[in-house]
Amino acid sequence: MKLCVLFLAAAAAFAAENVSTFSIVAYDAAAGDWGVAVASRYFSVGSVVPWAEAGVGAVATQANVNVGYGPKAIKLLEQGLSAKEVLKRLLDEDTFEGKDGRQVAIVDAKGGIAAFTGPNAPNWAGDRQGKNWTAQGNILVGPQVPEAMGKAFEATQGELAEKLWAALKAGDDAGGDSRGKQSASMLVVRKGGGRNINNDRYIYINVDDAPNPFPELRRLLDINLGLLYQEKVGKLLTSNDPKGARDAAMKVAHYMPQNGQAQMTVGLLSYLAGDKQAALDVLRKAKAADAENFKRRFDQITQRPGYKAILDDNEFLAKLFS
Repeated sequence: MKLCVLFLAAAAAFAAENVSTFSIVAYDAAAGDWGVAVASRYFSVGSVVPWAEAGVGAVATQANVNVGYGPKAIKLLEQGLSAKEVLKRLLDEDTFEGKDGRQVAIVDAKGGIAAFTGPNAPNWAGDRQGKNWTAQGNILVGPQVPEAMGKAFEATQGELAEKLWAALKAGDDAGGDSRGKQSASMLVVRKGGGRNINNDRYIYINVDDAPNPFPELRRLLDINLGLLYQEKVGKLLTSNDPKGARDAAMKVAHYMPQNGQAQMTVGLLSYLAGDKQAALDVLRKAKAADAENFKRRFDQITQRPGYKAILDDNEFLAKLFS
């Protein structure tokens, strides 16, 4: 009998771990973005919780997690079911043990939301909703976590990735996972919005194991967004939109402040957009920041098609290189 008890205790010690975490699932109608951001005292939370498909919706599945909720929910959303209908189907057809400890959140193609926190999800557990978003978590310090996430999401301007980041950081600042920190992830999908060709993953970044994953997640987000706007610069120039290209280049410079070429590109595109004084100011700052390499980089960039007007403007060049 004692041996049996010891065996059961050992088995419990090695049982599947709850994905105790806090997350936010949301939709941005203007940009056509669906996304999930999540953090946890759990290894590689990004490999379990976030699921999304452009034009379809996004899902977070956690707590006494049935990972199959993710791909199944996406398939049901593809069939045109609403978030609430998908949630009902997931729960009704869940034949695995521990269903009353699940936590799942869904946003559908139209921004409709649904969330479930089972009565046996590890405490504190709960969820909060707003327009086109739902925040949830378990083994949290308290309800202030999803409440802070929702407030930060709604107060943050800009694109969905930034709103998700603000919400996740606010949840952590409010206490987050009561056990501590380990991993974080963000997934944002947009039809054709990812880097390169035929890629709907606009953002997909993961910090799998770190004492504090938040600074690294922010660093990766800056790189990801900077590269996306860098691609956008080229596309806008090709479509003969120098003002739009300049705005995108300013985003590159914002997200990659150490990128001297990004600062130079802002200056050159300001010139093409008709603002010579702004161009001169920005290029002078870029020159002061990297005097050794400035002329070489300037010559390389201005050899590209579209910059001939700058090379022909002797007065402007004299002011820049005097």
